[in-house]
Amino acid sequence: RALLWLGPVYLAGYLGLSGSWVLLALALWLCWGLNRRGKRDRLAAAFALLEDEREAVCRGLAARHLPAWVHFPDVERVEWLNKVLVQAWPYFGTIMEKTFKEVLEPKIRAKSVHLKTCTFTKIHFGEKCPRINGIKAYTKEIDRRQVTLDLQICYIGDCEIHMDISKFNLGVKGVQLYGTLRVILEPLLTDAPFVGAVTLFFMQKPHLEINWAGMSNLLDVPGIDVMSDSLIQDFIAARLVLPNRITVPLKKNMNIAHLRFPVPQGVIRVHLLEAENLVQKDNFLGAIRGKSDPYALLRVGTVQYRSKTVSRDLNPIWNETFEFVVHEVPGQDLEVDLYDEDPDKDDFMGSLLIGLVDVMNDRTVDEWFPLSKTTSGHLHLKLEWLSLVNDQEKLHEDKKGLSTAILIVYLDSAFNLPKNHFEYSNGECGAKKIKNNKYLKKMEREPSSFVLLTVGNKTQKSKTCNFSKDPTWGQAFTFFVHSAHSQSLHIEIKDKERDSALGTSVVCLSHLLKDPNMTLDQRFQLDHSSSDSFIKMKLVLRALNVEEPDPQRVKAGVNASKPGPMHVTKAGDQQKFASPPQVSKVPPMSKDSGALESLPKKDSGEDLDTKDSSAAPVPSETVSGLDEAEGKQNPEHGPPSALPSRAAVPTLPVLQEMRLAPSVTSLGSLPSSCFELSSSNLDIHNGTEMPLGEIQLTVRYASIRQSLVVLVNGCRNLVPSSNRGVDPYVRIYLLPDRRWTSRKKTSVKKRTLNPQYDEKFEFFESLENVKKRTLDIAVKNSRPFISQERKELGKVHIDLSQEDLIKGFAQW
Repeated sequence: RALLWLGPVYLAGYLGLSGSWVLLALALWLCWGLNRRGKRDRLAAAFALLEDEREAVCRGLAARHLPAWVHFPDVERVEWLNKVLVQAWPYFGTIMEKTFKEVLEPKIRAKSVHLKTCTFTKIHFGEKCPRINGIKAYTKEIDRRQVTLDLQICYIGDCEIHMDISKFNLGVKGVQLYGTLRVILEPLLTDAPFVGAVTLFFMQKPHLEINWAGMSNLLDVPGIDVMSDSLIQDFIAARLVLPNRITVPLKKNMNIAHLRFPVPQGVIRVHLLEAENLVQKDNFLGAIRGKSDPYALLRVGTVQYRSKTVSRDLNPIWNETFEFVVHEVPGQDLEVDLYDEDPDKDDFMGSLLIGLVDVMNDRTVDEWFPLSKTTSGHLHLKLEWLSLVNDQEKLHEDKKGLSTAILIVYLDSAFNLPKNHFEYSNGECGAKKIKNNKYLKKMEREPSSFVLLTVGNKTQKSKTCNFSKDPTWGQAFTFFVHSAHSQSLHIEIKDKERDSALGTSVVCLSHLLKDPNMTLDQRFQLDHSSSDSFIKMKLVLRALNVEEPDPQRVKAGVNASKPGPMHVTKAGDQQKFASPPQVSKVPPMSKDSGALESLPKKDSGEDLDTKDSSAAPVPSETVSGLDEAEGKQNPEHGPPSALPSRAAVPTLPVLQEMRLAPSVTSLGSLPSSCFELSSSNLDIHNGTEMPLGEIQLTVRYASIRQSLVVLVNGCRNLVPSSNRGVDPYVRIYLLPDRRWTSRKKTSVKKRTLNPQYDEKFEFFESLENVKKRTLDIAVKNSRPFISQERKELGKVHIDLSQEDLIKGFAQW
C-alpha cells in the first residue's frame, strides 16, 4: 500500500514535474476526505435524531435540527401520519423501483446516444422513510374554499441507487432533504371527492445533501461539490419552488389552469434608504480597525437583488428601490443581508427578516429596523405594498421611473414549429446552408425548443422541450411594466441544439387595454416561421395601486419585523447616545409624546396629537440642555425628586435609544411585535425595608423574533457600598436558568450612583416558556480583586406570568 501511494510521487519526479503538483493533489485528496467525513457525520447525526427524537431534543441539538413544533406553538405534531408513512414505505419503495426500471430508464436512454447503455443495477429505497416534523394549518388568512397546509418535510434516507453507464458505476448512498412544502387543497366541493385539486410547492429552496457512491464520489471534491449541489437545487427550484407549482386534479373535467398559475397577491416595493452604526469588519494587521464597504442583498423567494457598494462608510446611504412579486402571503418574507465587500471573501454584517403579512395590512411601513445576528447596526427601509387592480385609470406613467403595472405571461404551448429552422436578421429570412451529411441528420430531428420572453430590458427563459414540434411548456412569467401604452412583449422561440430562431412574435401591451379585463388568451401567429406555426399564451395586465391604509387599524410599523432603531447625536467621529433626563422644563420635541400613556401628563384636559409622523433624531442642543438641567435638579447624591408634570416629554430620547421604534407613535402600535408603555402592577420587593435605589426596565416579547426583549435603561439613587464610590453594572438571569453562558451583563459605569445603560438583551424562548419564567435582575459593584466591598447593591425579581408581555411594560 505504501508503494501504491508513493507511485504518483515517483512518477511525478520521473516526468520532471514540479513538486507543487504533488502538494496540490495531496491537498485535494485531504479536502475530499474531509468533505466525505463531514457528510457522513451529518448523516449519522440526522439518523440519531430520526431514531430517538425525544432523546436528541433533550441533548439539545442545534436549533436548525430541532423540529418546528419545538419553536412554534401553532405547528402541530402529526405522529399518526408518520406511523402511516412507516407502514406504507416498503410498498412505496416497490412502486418506485418498478417506475425507475420501466419508465425512467427508457427515458434516460432516449436522451442521448451516449446514454443508451444506462442500466439501473441496484434500486433500494432503504428502511428510513420521510418524516413530517410538523404541520401548520391556515384558516383565517385564506379563502374559505381552500385548505392550506405547511408541512415541515425531513427525509434522512438510507436509499441506495446504482446505475452503470459504459462500464462506469454511478450511484447515490444516502440523501438528506429539509424544507417547507405547502399543500393547497382547492376548491372545496359539495360532492365527492370534496376537493377539486391538490397543489404542491416548496416555499423556499429545500436543503439537499447527497452522499455519492462509485464514480460519483468525484462530486465531493472541493469546488465541484458546491457546483453539483447548486445544480441539483436549481433543477428542483425550476419545478417545485415558488412561483413553480405542481397541480394534480382530483375531479374529472377540472380546469386547473387558474390553480397552476394564480394571479400574484401583490408587489412589495422596497426603498433601501440607509444604515447606521454598522459593525467594523475591515482591519489591518489584526489590530487596527477600519471602515467597511457595505452592500445589501435583498431576497423574496428565489428572486434576489444586490445594492451598490458604499466604500469605507459605517453609515452608508443607498437610496435604491427594488420591486418583488409576492405570490403567497402568508408564507413569503423579505430577507435582507448586509455584507462587507472584500477582495477575498465578503464579511457578514447582519440580517433582517420582515414578515410581509404586516406590510400588506399596513400598506406602507417607513421605519428603522435593528439588524439581527450582529452586535450593532440599524437599517432604514420604506416598504410599500402594491395591490394588483383591474383599473386602466391607474396606468398613468410614473415620473420617477417606477413600475406602474405588472404583466403576467402564462406560456402554454406552440404548434407546428418548423423542422428546418431559419436564421433572420433585420427582418429578412435566409435559409441555413447544409454543409455535410451529419448536419443533415440533425435537420431531420424534431426541434428542442425554448422561449425567450422580453419586456423592456428584462429577458426570461423557459424550460426546454426536447424533440417536439408541438412543445408544451406550461410556465408563468411576470414582468414589471413602466408604460403599458408604449411597451411590447417580444417572444422568440429558439432551438437549443442549433441555437437558431424557429419563430418570433411581438405583442403590444396596448392591445390588452382594449379588453375590459386587460386579458388576452389566444393563439399568436409566429413570424419568420412556417405559415401555420402558432404559440398559445395568456397575457394578463394588472395596475399597481397603493391603497390607503385603514384609519382604524393600529399600524404594525417596525413590528413587521423586529424592534426599531436607536437615534444618536453625533459629535465628531463618535456617536453619543441621548440619556434620559428627568427635568421639569424642556423644549417640546414632538407631538407624538402623547403616546406615552404610562407617564404623567400635565393635566387631564391636555390632549396631545398622536397622529403618525416620521421620527426625527434628537438635536444635540436639546440633549445637552437636558443634561445640564438634570445635573442642577437631580444631583448624584441628592434624594430622588418627584417627576413633574412634563416628565413625559424628556423620556423621548430614552425611547429612541431603546432600539424599539423610530417614532413614539410606533411604540403604541400593533401589540404583536411592539408594546405600549403602560403602568404595570409588578410585585417587586427588594427584601429589605430600607430602599436601595431603583432600576428602570422595559420588557416585552417580540413575536416575530420569538424572543423576550429586556432593555436596561438605567438606575438611580443607588446606595454606595464604600467611601470611594461604586462602579455599578446590571446582571440578568431568566430563571430557573442560572448557567454562566446564559447570563446577560451590561457595561460597567464608573463612579456613579445614577448610571445610564440603555442596553438591550434578548432571550430566545417561546412565549409559552417565557410565561413560566422569572427575571432575576441584580445591580452589582465591579469591585477590585480580593476587595472587602459589598458586591451586590440590589436585586429584583419579576414574575413574567403576571404580565402582558405582548403589550409590554416600562417601569422603575
